[in-house]
Amino acid sequence: MSITLTDQDKLTLRTAAYGAVTLMAAAGGSPHRSATDGTIALSSATGLIGHVLAEKSKGMNLKSKSVAGLADHVLPALTATMSMLEKQAPAEADNFRSIVMMAIETAARPRKGEPSPAMAEMARKITGAIDAAR
Repeated sequence: MSITLTDQDKLTLRTAAYGAVTLMAAAGGSPHRSATDGTIALSSATGLIGHVLAEKSKGMNLKSKSVAGLADHVLPALTATMSMLEKQAPAEADNFRSIVMMAIETAARPRKGEPSPAMAEMARKITGAIDAAR
């Protein structure tokens, strides 16, 4: 089955994936390390999702004055992406969920100990947004 995504679908998908990593970085720990590690994890995506994430991201806006503002933008994008993929290509929906979950786990990985409570809570919110479409 071949799937064709519109430019808007691709933008929403990239906003959702990179936004999830950005939210994890904003939630605590070492923001630069979290963002770098999470982004590297996203670059390991394969299939349609990997191709979309590898494209240049024109129009993606992950700037906000607060984490709440960023979450207001990213969490609905996660749900919308999953909903769109579930309808058009269920296997790609599973692929998207897997890569985003791996990226947020990677972003939350501390050098020592466990992720901070704030990072764990942000991961829970991201997972909830992804699973809301199922």
